[in-house]
Amino acid sequence: MDGSRSQFKYAKGFSIVHNENFKVLTITDPWPNASKQYRYALVHRNLLPSITFDANLFDAIIPIPIERMVVTSTTHIPALELLEEETSLIGFPGTEYISSPKTRKLIDEGNIRELGKNENLNTEILLELQPDVVIGFGIDGNNKTFETIKKAGIPVIYNGDWVESSPLAKAEWIKFFGVLYNKTKAADSIFNQIESDYLKAKELAANVKEQPSVLSGAMYKDVWYLPSGTSPEAQLLNDANVNYLWKDTQTSGSLALSFESVFSKGKSADIWLSPSYYNSMEALREANPHYTEFDAYINKKVYSFVNTMGPTGGVTYYELGTARPDLVLKDLVKICHPELLEDYQPHFFKPLE
Repeated sequence: MDGSRSQFKYAKGFSIVHNENFKVLTITDPWPNASKQYRYALVHRNLLPSITFDANLFDAIIPIPIERMVVTSTTHIPALELLEEETSLIGFPGTEYISSPKTRKLIDEGNIRELGKNENLNTEILLELQPDVVIGFGIDGNNKTFETIKKAGIPVIYNGDWVESSPLAKAEWIKFFGVLYNKTKAADSIFNQIESDYLKAKELAANVKEQPSVLSGAMYKDVWYLPSGTSPEAQLLNDANVNYLWKDTQTSGSLALSFESVFSKGKSADIWLSPSYYNSMEALREANPHYTEFDAYINKKVYSFVNTMGPTGGVTYYELGTARPDLVLKDLVKICHPELLEDYQPHFFKPLE
């Protein structure tokens, strides 16, 4: 089974090997610290009857191009749209979270069925829909619903884009969808454009002389959560050429700090980004009067993506941000270096009113 292997620039969580009559898709990192890898044979529909496989070698044999798809995260939606395959989507858990006009139209026309909640998919409707594949994601391998679906003969592929450690690595997972739709070349060229736009914005920001200092996050109960210095969020801030005040921390996952430690370091920060789910200055003040003592609050330099929503209340950033890090980076560059990108209107981030 020696075929040619797709070379990825950034993504580490999956691999694709192209053999003469079929492709092998391997998911190497379905979730953090996963001990199991998943292997799928992808076979062109017309060839499927003529090839026999040793079923023990693969977690599923999947006909491509996919004609009927169920995905389970809003982050999967942009890839389908970019590949012009959104009409293959037949079911989704929590359709109200989908913001994109194209896919919303399909939902409103009744072409995409509601499948309930992610941890508890409506298997009855799902089995009735008979998709070619379900694209799932797992925090670990314990998802009873996915086991039920697999037993009924519907393949489940774990998408691990969220495990990747850089914004461009996450975006490169469009190539995972590309191979499922037999659109490898299209996926490559879409990604190359996103990468090119990202690197141009990074280069533009690299030339500025002033680095504004940046604070992030907010309190949840008694803990202030903010991105660690090794996170994709911190990498975006680094590429936007700002002084993220916690850039030197090495923790995996979020930092969990006390109010006092954040206040002593971040009181005089120039800009405050993504203060949790708070959607206005008043909401911040009501949650904790001490928030009003930060310079960024006093100077009205607090920015968040929570107010950019689709018509049914889905936050656009949670859908499109992973697939389009070029837009996220341009937003940050525009906010932190307003003299750059003169005609650019931020896509996700807006100042809190």
